[in-house]
Formats: sequence, structure tokens, C-alpha cells
Amino acid sequence: MIYRKLVAALGLSTLVAGGAFAGVSAEEAARLGKDLTPMGGEMAGNADGSIPPWNPEGTPIPEGFVVGSGDYIDPFPDEKPMYTIDGSNYMEYADVLSEGSVGMFEKYGADGYKMEVYETKRGYKAPDWLYANNMKNATGAALVADGQKIENNYPGVPFPIPQSGLEVLWNHMIRFGIEREYEYDVYYVGANGKPVLSTTGRSSSSYPMFRDPDKLVGDTPWTQLRINYDAPARRAGEILLVHEPGADYTAGKGRKAWQYLVGQRRVRLAPAVSFDTPNPGVAGTSTYDDSFIYNGSPERFDWTLIGKKEIIVPASNWRFVFQTAVEDMLGPKFLDPNKIRYEKHRVWIVEGNLKEGQRHLYSKRRFYMQEDSWTALTGETYDSRGNLWRVQYAYPANMYDTGGAYSNAYSGNDLLQNIYNLNGKAIPGKFTMGIKKGDKYFTPKGLARGGVR
Repeated sequence: MIYRKLVAALGLSTLVAGGAFAGVSAEEAARLGKDLTPMGGEMAGNADGSIPPWNPEGTPIPEGFVVGSGDYIDPFPDEKPMYTIDGSNYMEYADVLSEGSVGMFEKYGADGYKMEVYETKRGYKAPDWLYANNMKNATGAALVADGQKIENNYPGVPFPIPQSGLEVLWNHMIRFGIEREYEYDVYYVGANGKPVLSTTGRSSSSYPMFRDPDKLVGDTPWTQLRINYDAPARRAGEILLVHEPGADYTAGKGRKAWQYLVGQRRVRLAPAVSFDTPNPGVAGTSTYDDSFIYNGSPERFDWTLIGKKEIIVPASNWRFVFQTAVEDMLGPKFLDPNKIRYEKHRVWIVEGNLKEGQRHLYSKRRFYMQEDSWTALTGETYDSRGNLWRVQYAYPANMYDTGGAYSNAYSGNDLLQNIYNLNGKAIPGKFTMGIKKGDKYFTPKGLARGGVR
């Protein structure tokens, strides 16, 4: 396997969960801000120049954008693709494609599936206080309880110089977030090529973990997510609330979820909103822990750090995410490839194999985290027979006025059933920065007050 060969080439070890993982030395941490960016990415570009050095000035704010509006526009509207990968030439690019992407070309290359590859941008920029906390975490944060808990981490990247697959996974799981609200429609496209609306919702995300930069994370939630469902008719009036931990998935300390169900007119705890429970938001075509490529407790898999690699991934997708109607993206077998921007980026590769005695739909899953933001950009999952099953893509776009990387728009492509979904993409003009509601909105009592009577 090409990924196994990466380990030796990069001088990395394949580390699997077990016991505790401590931080790096002070000498190693001093690389942050020197040959490593303050987030832990490589400061320099690559050897052939196809990946540029990190730009500490960030993504330029385009003319006409109103700061704080949330109505993001493309800062590079005149750029054209440098080259196109399609069904006729994808094997020439196999060394810069994930296994999932190769699977997409094998399945749909003859049907017009392609990747238009643009000049790579590295303008992700976060607040200075987060950079300072990353430096503290590099030497101070530690994984304990078989990787289920982080001790002594401040709000930021817990492991900017990762030594294990679990550390990379945690970096994605509690990545920097900006509070926001948006309205969205979710579709899945069946094997007959026809799109079906599975959800219309109003989503609000708060990030308590980042409100006090000088306080250890402890029991503070990473995020509080509330979704009010308006469609389809059978789900209209339903509400979902999730509190996701910032440091602790040990027994009794992990995710807390509640649902308001119209038929019962009451708020109930929802422990099934996790792991491989089919997600009703996409009509069961993906699991709950497929959301955002991956989320939730890592307890059911053994996680291995495969290494680092340069691959082609979705990137800089302001036009798609914020300016394009979701209905205009839906092709009969895959998203319209003419509306998606791809770039070459360095990614960390993490592989999870189902633990003996644990239950999950997937026997194996592999994720690719972008080095500058720690956002998972693509992933693939395998069924119990080891067959490539689902290929996932996130479509990130930097929030160039506030910091952070928006990656709530993501798709899941089921290669075995020949269906796909697109989840979390905001309706154009319906995305706003900040939270207009108070903290009570994100409580079970808040759900009860907002329920249909």
C-alpha cells in the first residue's frame, strides 16, 4: 500500500491508541512560528512549487465584501483551472489522489466525473491568542484514558506537532470554530438520478470552548449545536440539540444530545445521535459520525498515523458554498464538477480499524486532515468485507474576515448503492456570523420553549 510506504519515507511511526501520550519537548515546540506555522503546518512550500509557502497575511478580503456580514465571495474570481483530472487520465495522477478519489474515478470517470485543479492557496489565518495557546499545548497537553481524554489543553490546537493518529483526530474534532447561524437544504440523489429533499433546517453553532482563551478547556463544551427542522412534513417542528465535549469522552463525560419530538411534545435524551446510527438528516444515507467527515468519540476504532502526503482535495470553495444554490449542484450521479474547486495540499492521513468486540457499520475508515487548519477534507469508509463503500468530501472556505475555516458543507458518495448526499450547505444569503440567541437557547429547557404546542 502506498500509505504504508509513506511512513518510512517520512520517518514517522505508526502509533496506535493505548495508555497516555505526552507533549513534545520545548525544543521541538520552538519550531512553531519558524519552520512550522503557528498551527503546525510546514511553513515552506513543496519542492516543485505546486504548494506555496504559508501566507501569514491570510486570504485577501475581496472588494465589495462587507466585513462581518457572512456573505462570503470569491477573492479569486478570475482564476482558471491549471489542469483537469478525468476518467481518461486519472491514473497519471494516482500518486496525488486519495484511495477514495481513485474509487470515484473508477466508478464515475466514464460518466464525466472530473476534478478541476486550481492554484493552491494557503491563506488560513487564526487569532494570535490561539497561536499562543498552540505553543502551550505542544508541550503541555496529553492524551490519557486510552485516548478518550485530553489533559492540560488550552483552547486551540491540542497537538500542533502530532505524534499519533489519535492526536491528529483530536485536532480535527475540536478545531477552531466561529459562531454562526444559517438555513440549509439537504438532498440525497438516488440510484435513479433524481434528487430528494431530505431536510430543511435552521442551524446555530456556538463554541463555548473558545470564549475564554486563558482557561484550560476542562469540562467546557467544544460546541453547542441546535437544529430546528422545517421540512419534510414528517419532521417539521422537530429540534435537535448537541453538546460536544472539548476534552473528555470518558464514561459519562462525552456527547450529550436531546431531541424535541412533535408527536410526543416533549424533550428526550437522544443517546442514539452518535456513531453509526443512520442520520435522518440525509435520509439514512450516511451515519451520524460521518458528519463533518468525522465527529464524536473515537472509542470504537484503533487509530493509526499513516503519515503525511500531498493530494488533490476540495479547497477555496467560496462560490460553491456561499453563492450557489444547492439545487444547481445536483447531478444524476455526483455533484456538478464544474462548480467545485480543487487544489493540491499537504494532509495528515489517519486510519481507523474497528476494535475487536466493537460494533460499527464500517470495518475501516481513513481521513485526510489539511495541515493548515486541521480540517478533515476527505475520507473513505469500508464495509465488513473490506470493500470501499463511501467516499466523503468537505468543501472548505476560509472566513477571511474573522479567521476559521468553514467546512460545514460536505458530501457522502455511496459507491455500492450508487447514491450520494450533500449536507450542511447554506442557502445563499442565509448565512450570518454570530449567535443572536442567548445561552438558554442551547439548553433542554430552551428546546421545550421552542417546541410546537
